[in-house]
Amino acid sequence: MKRVTTEIPLVVSVPTSQLRDELQPLPDGVEVVVWDMKDAAPRERFDLVVPPYMSMDGVIEALSTVSVGLVQSQSIGYDNVEGRLPDGLVYANASSVHETATAELAVALALAAQRRLPEFVRAQDRGEWIGGGATGLADQRVTLLGFGGVGRAIAARLKPFEVDLRAVASHGRLQDEVEVFPLGKLYDVLAETDIVIASLPGGDATRHVIDDDALSALPDGALVVNVGRGPLIDTDALVDHVRRGRIRAALDVTDPEPLPAGHPLWSLDGVLIAPHVGGATDAMRPRIVRLLRRQIDRLRSGEEPLNVVIGG
Repeated sequence: MKRVTTEIPLVVSVPTSQLRDELQPLPDGVEVVVWDMKDAAPRERFDLVVPPYMSMDGVIEALSTVSVGLVQSQSIGYDNVEGRLPDGLVYANASSVHETATAELAVALALAAQRRLPEFVRAQDRGEWIGGGATGLADQRVTLLGFGGVGRAIAARLKPFEVDLRAVASHGRLQDEVEVFPLGKLYDVLAETDIVIASLPGGDATRHVIDDDALSALPDGALVVNVGRGPLIDTDALVDHVRRGRIRAALDVTDPEPLPAGHPLWSLDGVLIAPHVGGATDAMRPRIVRLLRRQIDRLRSGEEPLNVVIGG
């Protein structure tokens, strides 16, 4: 991935004119062009290609028509491109961009479900004043399923809520003062969990990690929060447990996604749905710009790019 600095301009493609403008000013010798990857490429060679955010429609096919040094995603997850990229491509994810916003939403979903906010909003729509208590977060046993960048960001935001916090990940360890159990201990940990928050990446290795057996291990009334990928959860099993009043759910991601009209998750009591907006805050734009500028600087100086997850 070494680049020798010459007078040949470093060519970068971005999907929108807004992102092109936000990247300015850039050093001399950097050419930024707009390519939404739907039309023909404006150049035959790119040092850096930034695909559209949250859309891979036509991206793989478009990448096969040009010479590319680095593909820089605007997302953290990359399960939708793994094994599909043209041979030899280097692919970097957007680590450092979305962790904070996703952690915010994870805590917001948990708080909303624990403090009955959806119920209160519906009562407001009816002009009805309802009372009663709520479980809250304090003293709840919270398990983070996944302890990567997003999981650690969630942990940092949960600690002030005085929860009993632990995590489950690929291997056990003590990290950031959180006890992390290996996946082999998942059911044992879930049996002592009031709220489980999933932030694992997608892919075959994590598909249906929260299946019927995992849901059955949870105590009655437990809350399942998912800000990772929809297929982490067996949707049919989740619907069954929620319908029986055993489990509640607060989901930013679903399987299928988008959730189709008429799907039971829309209308079941005890389910809160957000439309995959974990990273969609005003913080995203300046953070992706900062990451792109760092990548451009590294390419210009011949350094290895950041966040490479495929190739390289």
